[in-house]
Amino acid sequence: MTPIVTIFTLTAYLVLLFAAAYLSGHRADNSGFFIGNRRTTWYMATLAMIGAAMSGVTFISVPGSVAVDQFSYMQMVVGFTIGQFIVAFLLIPIFYRRGVVSLYEYLDQRFGITAHKTGALCFLVSKLIASSLKLFVVCAVMQILVMDHFNLSFTLNVALTMLVVYLYTLRGGVRSLIITDTIQSLCLVASVVIVIGYLCKAMDLSVGAAYELVRDSRYSQMWFFDDPSSARYFWKMVAGGALSLVAMTGLDQDMMQRNMSCRTIRDSQINIVLTAICQIFVILQFLSLAVLLYTYVDFATLPQPSRGDDLFAMVATQGGLPLIVGIVFVVGLISSTYSAAGSALTSLTTSFTLDILDGSRFDNAQLRKIRNYTHFVMAVAMVFTILAFHHFANDSVINLVFKVAGYTYGPILGLFTFGIISKRNIRQQFVPIVAILSPILSYILQRFMAMQFDYFIGFELLGYNALFTIFGLILISHNRNDKVS
Repeated sequence: MTPIVTIFTLTAYLVLLFAAAYLSGHRADNSGFFIGNRRTTWYMATLAMIGAAMSGVTFISVPGSVAVDQFSYMQMVVGFTIGQFIVAFLLIPIFYRRGVVSLYEYLDQRFGITAHKTGALCFLVSKLIASSLKLFVVCAVMQILVMDHFNLSFTLNVALTMLVVYLYTLRGGVRSLIITDTIQSLCLVASVVIVIGYLCKAMDLSVGAAYELVRDSRYSQMWFFDDPSSARYFWKMVAGGALSLVAMTGLDQDMMQRNMSCRTIRDSQINIVLTAICQIFVILQFLSLAVLLYTYVDFATLPQPSRGDDLFAMVATQGGLPLIVGIVFVVGLISSTYSAAGSALTSLTTSFTLDILDGSRFDNAQLRKIRNYTHFVMAVAMVFTILAFHHFANDSVINLVFKVAGYTYGPILGLFTFGIISKRNIRQQFVPIVAILSPILSYILQRFMAMQFDYFIGFELLGYNALFTIFGLILISHNRNDKVS
């Protein structure tokens, strides 16, 4: 696949994306930008959430991780499903009843302004890191496919990518995202189906033969109950998946802006449950694709990729398959990229404007100006964060995302959990200290368990982090009727 074809494909997709964004968001006000005026139907929100949940990390790193982790990621998906039900039937009613626009307004209502800003800052750091990691994956692929051919730098690559994301989300926010994410979700799923079809055709596999190949593959072991000390142990990954979903979706302004754009609590709950069901089948599709990709590498005597994250791109664009495979790969990649990046940038703008700058104190005209300025600053911040990962990231990115989340989302999960299960108040001046110490203690615990007991804390690190936060909040708490000095 030539760079010219890649550029043409990218340009055609972006024309469609900008047209959809303009038509859906050109008259959006502040409410439309932040929560889509709460007019989204449940079926549109479900389609949008598929694209939001399946980022470029899913597209690249889930197939790439199979060689090492096999199908163990499905254990996380079991946890994700449990977490979706917690979000739908516990958190959604709370947020709708309280009428919050930013989730972290709940912390203000429950504890006060210091807890509110602490939770929002934790989110901003978490989302900036996680979304930049996801964009880094895609920029790295586009660098190989296009930018290196013209001797253009990675810095320019990242800047152009963020410029596109900035422009198509600038006016409409969530109102535009619902439409554009729906388009991106359909492109993402269709691209995987098409690639699977062409791989099967190239290897002369029927549907039944392909199923048997995947089922009997050495990569397809899904459940791991044998070693509790392993990071892939079933119960650890299920717990980690549930906690990650609650923290990274239910308490994440990015993901919840779509859910809370629904008209009613019931519509939002239907959307979340359907998203959970769809997620199971889509992830299975990606994992099955990975087996077919590795099988095709052996079948076509291609060189093994140096990194698992390079597998999909190498086979799709350099594997001797028809040109259409490379085209749909690029479409799937960029659709997942712009979906995740656009929603991340919108949520960063929303949280910083409403939570940190206290946007509710401005009139609509002032709020719009502040929102636009914040949108630009957040785009620039993402550029610099991606460039930092370009120099330091050396792990499969999907694992790296969850490792980062284990540290950064823990205080958020702990704050909300304590607020929901306890009626005690807290001494607010100590909340930032608790939020800083909890990830540090989690890191120390992780290293200690590995060195002393050969026990590896995996994705469930998020739970330990939240527990440290809850314990810290208990220490600084008091009964509501107590006087605080």
